Amino acid sequence: MKNRTLGNTNYQVSEIGFGAWAIGADWGEVSEAQAHEALNAAIDAGMNFIDTADVYGFGRSEKIVGEVVNSRPEKITIATKMGRGSKHWDDGYDEIAKAAERSIKNLGVEQLDLVQLHCIPTGTLKAGRAFENLQKIKDAGLIKHFGASVETIDEALFCIRSSAATSLQIIFNIFRQRMISGMLRAARVNKVGLIARVPLASGLLTGKFTLDHYFSDDDHRNYNANGKVFNVGETFAGVPFTTGIEFALEIEEMLRDECPGATLAQKSLRWILDHEAISTVIPGAKSAEQAKENAAAAALPPLSEDAHAKLAALYEAKIDREVRGVY
Repeated sequence: MKNRTLGNTNYQVSEIGFGAWAIGADWGEVSEAQAHEALNAAIDAGMNFIDTADVYGFGRSEKIVGEVVNSRPEKITIATKMGRGSKHWDDGYDEIAKAAERSIKNLGVEQLDLVQLHCIPTGTLKAGRAFENLQKIKDAGLIKHFGASVETIDEALFCIRSSAATSLQIIFNIFRQRMISGMLRAARVNKVGLIARVPLASGLLTGKFTLDHYFSDDDHRNYNANGKVFNVGETFAGVPFTTGIEFALEIEEMLRDECPGATLAQKSLRWILDHEAISTVIPGAKSAEQAKENAAAAALPPLSEDAHAKLAALYEAKIDREVRGVY
């Protein structure tokens, strides 16, 4: 597993990290034992970056991450997120400090490595008070660094140009290529780390789903498939499920001769890593096997220029117009 520098921090983070949403909530049932196995397998495979959030199971994900990390000798960087649904990010410093203190308690740490604004409203983000309050809790010693998880290119560019964010978490995968033109370069020039989330389009880019696949009622791929609860881009990267299956089949055929023996999921992760502006990719895993498969993608050679050109052409011709939600 290779490491990359996260923005202007001194963190050397694994190219493949661990997204801990699925072990907290909203992805069907995952027992604590399964979550522990997945996290331990990820760390065994070289992952040293874990992303979680206070709302993932209302602290469940953070607590599980803390239990595992604190039982291991390795140095693990933990990024958490705060502010989703909160009314206090444009004022109310005390509420923000309390949120940080809750995450510190959940994770069992003395100080948070990285706190990210969790997709707060664009107006609140651009007002600037949220970043001012993050700076205050940094000055108070509650956090070491801060950044933001954003929904749109416009929000990302604002954070890069108008805030002290050290990192941004963005939806980036073969289905969401629009930000390659401009935004990735802006982040790199300004030394802002990029954390790629939803890298497998909620599983579509594993190529494992069929049209009759059933997602349980407590899985966001069921109740948010069309954006009924939160931004549709967070589910299947905004692409309709049936259309996404067709695209995945086409992509799999395009990449047939790339990285022999690798799965479509691994090739999809490799495509993201081929963009040097990306600091780390955070696919989720609900089992040890999934975590190991994800980690192995870091060892693949880069995809060919021809493969990148074909995927870019497919995106321009067919995929881009199918992506729903703010972007």
